[in-house]
Amino acid sequence: MEEIRDSRKSGDFAPFTKEDPLYAKSKEKLRLVTDAFTEILYARDDLFMDNMKEHNLAGDDISRYLNWEWPQGVGLYGIWKLYLERKDVGCLDLLKKYYDRQIAIGFPALNVNTTAPYLAMSFLAEETGEEKYLAPCVEAAKEIMTSFARTEAGGIQHLTSDSVNEQELWDDTLYMLVLFLANMGRILKDEDMIHEAEYQFLLHEKYLCDKATGLWYHGWTFKGHHNFAGAFWGRGNCWITMAIPEYLSIGGCSEAGKKLLVNALRDQIRMLLKLQAEDGMWHTLVDDESSYEEMSATCGFAYGMLKAVTDGLIEEEYRDQVLCAVRHALPSVLAGISDTGVVGQVSGGTAMGRDSKEFYKTIEIIPTPYGQSLAILFLMGCLRGL
Repeated sequence: MEEIRDSRKSGDFAPFTKEDPLYAKSKEKLRLVTDAFTEILYARDDLFMDNMKEHNLAGDDISRYLNWEWPQGVGLYGIWKLYLERKDVGCLDLLKKYYDRQIAIGFPALNVNTTAPYLAMSFLAEETGEEKYLAPCVEAAKEIMTSFARTEAGGIQHLTSDSVNEQELWDDTLYMLVLFLANMGRILKDEDMIHEAEYQFLLHEKYLCDKATGLWYHGWTFKGHHNFAGAFWGRGNCWITMAIPEYLSIGGCSEAGKKLLVNALRDQIRMLLKLQAEDGMWHTLVDDESSYEEMSATCGFAYGMLKAVTDGLIEEEYRDQVLCAVRHALPSVLAGISDTGVVGQVSGGTAMGRDSKEFYKTIEIIPTPYGQSLAILFLMGCLRGL
């Protein structure tokens, strides 16, 4: 570990080879995490479902929400990317079975969080050419464009299954909803959707990105004109580190928009390099060492950084330093994956810290589909690109 830490600080990056002991371990842990995914994907979230009995804003059948929310959506996107990497029929079958099951059950009312599973389905529809997958995606994308809740300045309001969040922008929205809208714009060749996705990225950057540090606040309220508790939440920041490269790879962003987002990403990554803990992890409040180290944010940061490097979004002078930081995270991530493939040290769903940053330190640690998925993305990226 000391050797990795020293090389990270010096910026002296050594390529990751198949002879490296960490390569074989990464390959095995990736297999275990993938094998454990399905059981965690379908695990019942009793806390969420009990809450929905009293706080279902749409008033529809809550059974439709049981396995169709943002944790599943993020998780399934990781499986889709794994399928793309390997053309693994097992991954494709998992996706088809999941979406066929939901088609039979019916879809819940559309909000930011229930949009998340549509992202992988939109790619699946394109891959298979099956209308049963495409039609719900088209309907959802059109609803976002025509009737979805908006804030001042036309932002996507962070409406969830149980909370209106009136006049609020959250950084989660870009990963959970706007990536899907951008992809549907590409698939349908719909210029309005393409332009709207770019506008949402730029608007969220305006109100959520702290220009002094490059880090992103969890949220912004147009009612109070402030960033709530002013928290630089780890997983919220990792949504950005991942979302910007993913969005730019989907395409459709103008050159001016791309330049702004790339610069924002570079500023964020430069600060993240300074805030990485000695063991390679990042904290759940990235600028607060007293907050616990958190696995999903760590995997998201490392994956986003690696994708930024491979997509040519990082300045050459920082390239080796960024790769060293990614490599430095790997031993701790591997150690945090159990022998049964469960990714540990993952914080549960996190609402807005409205009054105090201390709120983020109290979020429980639980196995989640997104924890599995972000580890899959990170390990897959390491095996391909380090």
